[in-house]
Amino acid sequence: MQDFIATLIKAPDAAPLTPALAEQVAGVLPEGRVARWLSAGEAVDVAFSAAAGLEAHNPLERSFLASAAQRVRAALAQARVDAVLQRAADRRRKLLLADMDSTMIGQECIDELADFVGMKAHVAAITERAMRGEIAFEPALRERVALLKGLEASVVDKVIAERITLTPGGRALIQTMRANGAHTALVSGGFTLFTAQIAQKIGFHENRANILEIEAGKFAGRVREPILGKEAKLASLIELREAHGLKAHETMAVGDGANDLAMLGEAGLGVAFHAKPAVAEAAHARIDHGDLSALLFAQGYAREEFAG
Repeated sequence: MQDFIATLIKAPDAAPLTPALAEQVAGVLPEGRVARWLSAGEAVDVAFSAAAGLEAHNPLERSFLASAAQRVRAALAQARVDAVLQRAADRRRKLLLADMDSTMIGQECIDELADFVGMKAHVAAITERAMRGEIAFEPALRERVALLKGLEASVVDKVIAERITLTPGGRALIQTMRANGAHTALVSGGFTLFTAQIAQKIGFHENRANILEIEAGKFAGRVREPILGKEAKLASLIELREAHGLKAHETMAVGDGANDLAMLGEAGLGVAFHAKPAVAEAAHARIDHGDLSALLFAQGYAREEFAG
């Protein structure tokens, strides 16, 4: 038999996770058993098994886990509880790539910039369609950036100070992984003017994003080519994985939009975080209710092990 783990994590503002609910989930999984509480009333590991011969990280294993996840979500239908299912032996990750907008922060930076030229609703609608995968990311970004032409670049500091909020659990996620030897990278389809500051606030090792062209202190309405989009995020994951000598299962990625899909698919654990429907359906795991600390529980960290 091969061992797997379903980690149940409640929403921060939800009622406590009960032993009865944990047992109910265990009952829908093969040889399911409550294994360990990572935080009383908040997160618990439910162990389960599969027949020997199910090879790690191949389509058959993913199909098995997807089917098990459907049963778990059905058992949790009336509760605001997330479930992350994975092979027990591969839980601790040594590389994390994270999206920024609507993942590590609560906003879409380009939408906030557009507000200063009276175009927030228009730009936000384009952003939403791009993140849902309804339109291609690169031309959509060029179109939105063109609308910023003439805006003072110094407004970025005002946006960060007054409008950007860090997603709860984000700093604990990065600081805990760093304390345990992992490399962390903020990889965004947004802009370096934001990622440089946000990465420093949260504690990432590095950041990668698009560069807005500036002329005489104002946005020129252009983004430097090539644009960092879906393929560039995937390439960043592969590059960093190889640079650190890691295997695929030692990596994790988190994001919410269609431009994150390739990165999420390549990672050992790709997590859709409060994501667009198509992204949530395609990812290995999904966090619909919890904050970013859920990614620590998913790796088997107990609450008392959190840093930051």
